[in-house]
Amino acid sequence: MIFTRRAGTKRIDHKAAKEIMDAREVILVDVRTPGEYAQGYIEGAVLLPLSQIRTDAEKILPDKKAEILVYCLSGSRSRTAVSRLSKAGYSNATDIGGIMTWPYGLTSS
Repeated sequence: MIFTRRAGTKRIDHKAAKEIMDAREVILVDVRTPGEYAQGYIEGAVLLPLSQIRTDAEKILPDKKAEILVYCLSGSRSRTAVSRLSKAGYSNATDIGGIMTWPYGLTSS
């Protein structure tokens, strides 16, 4: 697995994220807008737009010790989201970047 730290956040590549998702239970969080989410998301992901992390994270993600993988479209918002989650006490949030280059397929409602 490839782990790097940027601005106090953990980041892994898509291959490592997929291996983790296949191996164990994780919470997958999409921090894009509802409109972007509706166009396609990684199966099993919950929507928590970046703009709502400060107000809604504890409702949507009650376990601050849970393993959380965060993504957006290009990787910028996910990095910011992981930083915000970390500051809010989430100890195991990891940035997996953007789904523009996610090679494992998307689903939609």
